[in-house]
Amino acid sequence: MTQSISEYATQSFGTFSDLVSLQALNAPDRIAIAHNDKSVTYSEFNALIDRFAASLQEKGLTSRHSVAICGLSSIPYTVAFVGTLRAGIAVAPLAPSSTPGSLVRMITDSDAGLLLVDQASHEALAPYLDDLDIKVVRMDLDGPDGFDAFLAPDGTRPTPVTIDPTQAFNIIYSSGTTGIPKGIVQSHQMRWPHTMPSEIPGYGPEAVALISTPLYSNTTLVSFIPALAGGGTVVLMEKFDATKYLKLAEKWRVTHSMLVPVQYQRLMDHPDFDSFDLSSFEMKFCTSAPFSSALKMDVLKRWPGGLVEFYGMTEGGGSCVLRAHEHPDKLHTVGQPMPGTEMVVIDDDGNVLPHGQTGEIVGTSHAIMNGYHNQPEKTAAAEWFGPDGRRYIRTGDVGRFDKDGFLTLMDRKKDMIISGGFNIYPSDIEHLLLKHDAVADVAVVGVESRQWGETPVAFVVPKKGTSPTAEEIRTWANDQLGKTQRIADVILSEDLPRSAIGKILKRELRDKYGALT
Repeated sequence: MTQSISEYATQSFGTFSDLVSLQALNAPDRIAIAHNDKSVTYSEFNALIDRFAASLQEKGLTSRHSVAICGLSSIPYTVAFVGTLRAGIAVAPLAPSSTPGSLVRMITDSDAGLLLVDQASHEALAPYLDDLDIKVVRMDLDGPDGFDAFLAPDGTRPTPVTIDPTQAFNIIYSSGTTGIPKGIVQSHQMRWPHTMPSEIPGYGPEAVALISTPLYSNTTLVSFIPALAGGGTVVLMEKFDATKYLKLAEKWRVTHSMLVPVQYQRLMDHPDFDSFDLSSFEMKFCTSAPFSSALKMDVLKRWPGGLVEFYGMTEGGGSCVLRAHEHPDKLHTVGQPMPGTEMVVIDDDGNVLPHGQTGEIVGTSHAIMNGYHNQPEKTAAAEWFGPDGRRYIRTGDVGRFDKDGFLTLMDRKKDMIISGGFNIYPSDIEHLLLKHDAVADVAVVGVESRQWGETPVAFVVPKKGTSPTAEEIRTWANDQLGKTQRIADVILSEDLPRSAIGKILKRELRDKYGALT
């Protein structure tokens, strides 16, 4: 490639893999990836990517296949991820926390021609591997089944491939314990804008991005991809730990980080948070779960650098951005639609509602999924077509836009409680409960009620050093709630079940309550 990085990065379409190659030519000795006591420069990283891609081609894998990766973040994981893309093959990053049966369904559904695992994932999948009949490579192992043995010889380069913009970049699977989880197919065209320079993140050669969320998550990839495309350094954490995060941030003079709200809360609650030197931070990001205005305010007050919240779905469609440091009066919102995005709210009949009214949020943009892999019916169910025929993606979230175009989220549509014919938004009750002096965390779910159809139940995590009773909290809340919103029960709990990216698993809470009653 003879183009400069700036010329290549601003063209209408290119590939993430090519940008990594250009960075290796431009700054071969700069550290690309660091993990624990190991690191690789851009030159070393690019050479490993070439060797991995060449080996895939030698094994006969093509764009008809995918490469499934199941393990914690590591340097071999990142090499396999980018090397797969360089060979013109889609990556299927899988959550190690999924059940073995669910992982088997994902591996099969993704048409994986190769499976990369670490020790824990290999042990979980071992009883199923013979039936899967797939080549397995251990990312953390030396020897014939290890990562180094899989790589083509030093200096090997893959045969160049032409990438069609609509070709699958990755298949990201939604959580699921029964049936086939939905594989969200994102194209190279959808990912391309994530590599481009932006005035918000400012990822560039001097950027140091601390990655503490898993690489199978879209949350992580929207930080991982631009950091490498821009020539910065990526520092990996295989698992989040607040103390380790703060030490790494100080040691590496981290400039950028994507975190989910529960991580922000644990960091801000860390007893030594204010003693760490975090002055190198330029921008912090957040997405994936509700981010309270009080927590945003605390981050803005005590943590140097800007704070940006993104709202959107892995499926794409519409996305919002809130520059919290620029709009301190809008911290209760998730911001305004990003440039090139159109978002509206619709009622149950598909009619567009005016600003100020509450409905389901739908969005469209250039960043939109191809569809759910092998599941056209579920793809169709996720789509809404506007009056002009444009394709929108249903978010399943309920919200409303204010007069300034800022979006306030209410709840997941499926989590809305219908009690006695009235719509109840759990978030309204949760916001009230969080004002109680003894409440650290809370989730409200709807449970079956013979009298009302559904009724709200609150799961409450008390603050350390407090000992409230369930009835005390219930009475306090019901004295301030409307008649239709009143809580039927309060369950005190040590914690709330969450996904790896911090989303509260309300289905588990409903099941737990059913088992208690």
